[in-house]
Amino acid sequence: MEVPDALGVEVTDEALTVELSDGRAISVPLAWYPRLLHATHEERGNWRLIGRGEGIHWEDLDEDISVEGLLAGRHSGESQASFKRWIEGKARAGRGDGRWRPVATAGLSS
Repeated sequence: MEVPDALGVEVTDEALTVELSDGRAISVPLAWYPRLLHATHEERGNWRLIGRGEGIHWEDLDEDISVEGLLAGRHSGESQASFKRWIEGKARAGRGDGRWRPVATAGLSS
């Protein structure tokens, strides 16, 4: 099965939506990806396509999500201990208190 490429990304307070090269869009609950759920608007908006659209990378969050994983319905595989360390590090670095903030959208970029 050929996996389509990601063309664009939209993040709302409830979902991650990815526009695909085959004309579809896939939307999954943001709760599947705790780092995105607990990110600021700016952090969610700082993404780029990787591997010619095979996935999405959020530099500020150290988060990578593949199109293949989205289509397969895979949630984040991060352990609770790892996520807790990330939240604590984020708070220590002064990048917020780790609490989720609602976001209208993170605009599409190319």
